[in-house]
Amino acid sequence: MFKRVLIANRGEIALRVIRACREMGIETVAIYSEADRDATYLQLADEAICVGPAKASESYLRIDRVISAAEIGNCQAIHPGYGFLSENSHFAEVCRSCDIGFIGPTPEAMARLGDKNSARALAREAGVPCVPGSDGIIANEDDAVRIARQIGFPVLLKATAGGGGKGMRVAADDQALAPAWQQASAEALAAFGNAGIYMERYIDRPRHVEVQVLGDTHGTMLHLWERDCSTQRRHQKLIEESPSPRLASETRKAMCEAAVRLCKTAGYHSAGTVEFIVDQEGNFYFIEVNARIQVEHPVSELVTGIDLVKAQIRVAAGEKLWIEQKDIVPRGHALECRINAEDPAANFRPCPGRIEQIIAPGGFGVRWDSHAVAGYVVPPHYDSLVGKLIVHQPTRKEAIETMIRALKELRVAGIKTTVPLHLDILALQEFHRAEIDTKFVERWLAG
Repeated sequence: MFKRVLIANRGEIALRVIRACREMGIETVAIYSEADRDATYLQLADEAICVGPAKASESYLRIDRVISAAEIGNCQAIHPGYGFLSENSHFAEVCRSCDIGFIGPTPEAMARLGDKNSARALAREAGVPCVPGSDGIIANEDDAVRIARQIGFPVLLKATAGGGGKGMRVAADDQALAPAWQQASAEALAAFGNAGIYMERYIDRPRHVEVQVLGDTHGTMLHLWERDCSTQRRHQKLIEESPSPRLASETRKAMCEAAVRLCKTAGYHSAGTVEFIVDQEGNFYFIEVNARIQVEHPVSELVTGIDLVKAQIRVAAGEKLWIEQKDIVPRGHALECRINAEDPAANFRPCPGRIEQIIAPGGFGVRWDSHAVAGYVVPPHYDSLVGKLIVHQPTRKEAIETMIRALKELRVAGIKTTVPLHLDILALQEFHRAEIDTKFVERWLAG
């Protein structure tokens, strides 16, 4: 087992990894930018090293500085968290060349699955259903029109690199296709340095369901069942839950088995997420793989009782998984609300600033994952996540009731947050009836 781990991230996930390492008897080295110099979680690490100024491209994304910090801190491994360098196969390769363990998949598996186009090819090889679409990157506008006519309008243009909704456009007909292709390509190039675009048939009002997987270096690959992430706005998740409501048991089983097949085909190990969309008829289609721990991993932890961060560390150290698929039995229902420093009443304007007071909710079945404390200044340079509120109860109805109570208890004074939005969504009868899809929130907001 590793004796000392560097955490190549910040905020909530950095604190999460520090806590897991402490319980495992592993020392930690936290990196930070000048903007995070006063973050209180740094005091819980055994050592903290500044890697540069506030701008992420000059600190958290600088591979040379992160590796130097690991060497100075005498670390045997690096945990990348989520975001930043977590899905950068070159970073994983550099860790390997420097004889530093990477707590995540191999660079080869990450490269196979990180590019959405190559991931789709692997999915087809593994017999995993994919949305009908192009066989590869679209070369030009003429090819885009030809392929769109073959698969049928409307179509969805997607960047082969990155995520978060960038480089995505819907085209309803020939006339809309050319400008959509140009816009998606330009946005993908600006966001990811890769202008590659592929095409899928547009699925109207799908649900977004993802499968949590966990594998070791000895050939074992397991799933920890699924999460429903359909409650989102502009491809940014707001509420996640497990199990997915109104998902047929045979569909759930087939989807989870498909996720395992794909990851075995890719030679994947560590924690990861295989994402699917489910259409109105209950058919599921593969969309992408997140080769890292995800923001919403606590949802799966609560329903399965498995600590995913500790599992990641054990797998990276070469240990065999201590469980079998038959042992992973989901229990109860879990919900997670992402609390961001944004003002929903002002078109979700970011609200960085000082938190004057914060009172975390508690009680049976309530978990609050956050690095924020009173006096903490939410910086404008990074993701606006303040914390994650997660609840776990025997039934979905009880989980919703507990989440409403916990949201009303949560106090974050000094900045605007998305708490009022979450309360409004949880009050909707459509949400209670699980009549949700990926555009549900946007339709409701527009109305």
